[in-house]
Amino acid sequence: MYRSAKSLIFSLLVGAVAGGPALARCADHVPQPKPQNVARDIVGADLDTIQERGFMTFAAYEDFPPWSYMHDGKPAGVDIEIGKIIAEELGVDARFTLVGAGETLEADLRNWVWRGPIVGGAVANVMLHVPYDSEFGCRVEQVVFTGQYHVEEIAIAYRNDAYPEDPPVPAYFRFDTVAVENDSIADFYLTSFPGGQLSHNVRRFPTSTDAMQALDTGAVKAAMGARAELEAGLTDQLSLHSPPLPGFAVGKWTVGVGIHFAYRPLAYSVDDAIYRAIQDGRIEQIFKNHGLTFSAPELR
Repeated sequence: MYRSAKSLIFSLLVGAVAGGPALARCADHVPQPKPQNVARDIVGADLDTIQERGFMTFAAYEDFPPWSYMHDGKPAGVDIEIGKIIAEELGVDARFTLVGAGETLEADLRNWVWRGPIVGGAVANVMLHVPYDSEFGCRVEQVVFTGQYHVEEIAIAYRNDAYPEDPPVPAYFRFDTVAVENDSIADFYLTSFPGGQLSHNVRRFPTSTDAMQALDTGAVKAAMGARAELEAGLTDQLSLHSPPLPGFAVGKWTVGVGIHFAYRPLAYSVDDAIYRAIQDGRIEQIFKNHGLTFSAPELR
């Protein structure tokens, strides 16, 4: 999973494992300062301006297959196709900027949604692939979190010749090697398994793509991570499943978009566009075209 998006899910997992006292939603948040006296070209553009000028801008993560990446010199991936649907629904062209991930999701939203980076670049009208969490939304008031379009989950990919009858579950990794993206949720879960009994068989790689390549070459017997990222690396000799994960507090999370808080009409229009595309099957078809499993969020 990509670093800054991963940081939010990771923090949720740590909080759940820590088992702290339950609090009402937003009970402990401190209101944040909203940007003031900032030029319009820095903080975005309203819906009318976007439609008048004929295009809207999207920020998506770079080198993040199957979601967003460069292919033949052009942005490609599931998130890119969803951005095109949004723009089409609003009657404008889509323009994409692929951005590097910061240390945290808060930093990415600050750079690409509501303030802009310190050096180079500008905010986008919409940031794609933003993990949704209501408590996180309380802390980051400068952003509207909307347009939920997919529910991602943790899965396990495996070699068919290593597990011809029963797909592996985490307990198998007491004896078998498993690849993970370094510092990912899967990495945290497996190394935190009771007694640390799995940690000696965990093999860490820079990305999920690298982990799946190691699985395909036979360097490991399985790989664990976000389902779509594993599915993107499946070959004929590999399979994938999503087994129950004992003690795993956050095995699924919802992905949507982030929009500057000052532009509610734009947020409503983007949400409506995604809603229609889920209802009529266009988003599901995008996933099928990329060989991925689509899991729709609960429709309103």
